[in-house]
Amino acid sequence: MAPRIFVPEPLATERVVSLPPAAVRHVQALRLQPGDALTLFDGSDDAEWPGTIVEIGRSRVAVRLGAPLAVARELACAVTLAIGVPANDRMDAFVEKAGELGAAAIQPLVCARSVVRLAGERAEVRRRHWQAVAASASEQCGRARVTTVLPIAPLSPWLHAVDRARSVTRIVLSFAPSAVAPGPALVADAAGDAGSRPQIVVLSGPEGGLAPAEEEEALARGFVPVGLGPRVLRADTAPLAWLAWLGLHAPGSGLRRR
Repeated sequence: MAPRIFVPEPLATERVVSLPPAAVRHVQALRLQPGDALTLFDGSDDAEWPGTIVEIGRSRVAVRLGAPLAVARELACAVTLAIGVPANDRMDAFVEKAGELGAAAIQPLVCARSVVRLAGERAEVRRRHWQAVAASASEQCGRARVTTVLPIAPLSPWLHAVDRARSVTRIVLSFAPSAVAPGPALVADAAGDAGSRPQIVVLSGPEGGLAPAEEEEALARGFVPVGLGPRVLRADTAPLAWLAWLGLHAPGSGLRRR
């Protein structure tokens, strides 16, 4: 199988493109040579572009593109995973696996019980790093789109912004007695605007979970409490478990092992 490389620039048919620096390093690390095949994608739509390397220099790789090929590897629903940023670099693995499982976006949050509290330039540096991790995940798993990692936000203002959004199904992962098991009805209730996929937002807390007042605020803003069983899952495990369930149960969202 030809290596897949993400290029964050619009691609066009039947032309020679010069790869950006990160992609050049990727090609060099793979020890590819002129004449070798690869596949490019720009994350803008459900298409990938077969290509052939025509030139390799110290800091330049030129690729001749063929006609784009349509791919259908996205979930039936556009899922945003909103998570209190976990500690100890667990966020890297979370972003990678969320990308493989098909998340449309990740919203890192600062919550009352958050150990990791990033702001300003440090927060943006980490976001850019996580975005690169998401791109690598799409290269590996075959997606033509890349999970968007949004800027870190405090929980309460983010909840207020979500409350204004229309046609979004809201779920909060919870141990509350009122929490329901994941079920097809939750997915069936999701609705999208004309021509778009249904939108689902899944909220999950950091280590220790959401504070009671935070969960109450989420419920007041229309979030449905969903439980994942009697075991206590790590902050980065719970939303991935829900996303895997969606991929296996939502129509048109089947997962394939590689």
